[in-house]
Amino acid sequence: MTAEIFANHAGILAGVEETLALLRHLPVTVEALPEGSAVAEKEVVMRISGRYGDFGLYETAILGILASSSGWATRAREVVELANPVPVVSFGARHVHPAVASVMDRAALVGGAVGASSILGARQAGQIPSGTMPHALLLIIGDTVDAALAYDAVMPSDAPRIVLVDTFKDEAEEAIRVARALGERLSAIRLDTPRERGGVTPALVREVRARLNQAGFPDVGIFVSGGITPDRIVPLKEAGVSGFGIGSYIAAAPPLDMTMDLKMVDGKPVAKRGRIPGLTPGRPLEVRLENAP
Repeated sequence: MTAEIFANHAGILAGVEETLALLRHLPVTVEALPEGSAVAEKEVVMRISGRYGDFGLYETAILGILASSSGWATRAREVVELANPVPVVSFGARHVHPAVASVMDRAALVGGAVGASSILGARQAGQIPSGTMPHALLLIIGDTVDAALAYDAVMPSDAPRIVLVDTFKDEAEEAIRVARALGERLSAIRLDTPRERGGVTPALVREVRARLNQAGFPDVGIFVSGGITPDRIVPLKEAGVSGFGIGSYIAAAPPLDMTMDLKMVDGKPVAKRGRIPGLTPGRPLEVRLENAP
């Protein structure tokens, strides 16, 4: 028996490695496009050959893995392309159930994000988790500079120092205070101004960038987060942003719907009505798993 899986919409393929892990101990052959491939509507992304009794039980799980992962990867690729060359970090873990947060982050990395905030998601992709200090740290300590110095004192030497500057006072004022306190150890300041105060705007980014430059800190980056959507990315990039933390937009991605069809039974082409019997022509699929029955 041979089954084909195809995407019902165009997008970015992810979840292949997890699917292979699911099927690794079964007597089947799996062919697939590489993870991260751009796929067209109705394009075959995977074939599974073997006895249906061995792999059919996993159809729902396979489709769910590929659909959800590809949806997150597709959203990530969209924002990564808009932000290019400014890097994007996946900040979506807080917007999904913890059982799938790492899967989402790994899919975002497949889609082109340079980092992910969940520990497991980053480590599954062979990366170190990415993040910054939380607002809670500043609120507990009571001063941005004091919090920045405490953070600097306990973090590993190779960890980037990215400091929030929107908690207590004017963002530009706080950015300069932190830059003077940490000096060359400061990688970037982070703007996460809430919607209640207008959010992070291009005008705010331009002002903070200009004030930092005037104060002698042109190398301090500006990392922004807080409900970043595609329409906001280019204006913020043009204003001087050096990094994006994007969470809710990636996390809320619709699944990239997938379908599995049996196309060969006992060496004969088959298909349900409306589909063409036999293997679908298209891009070559590389053999990713081959276990003798």
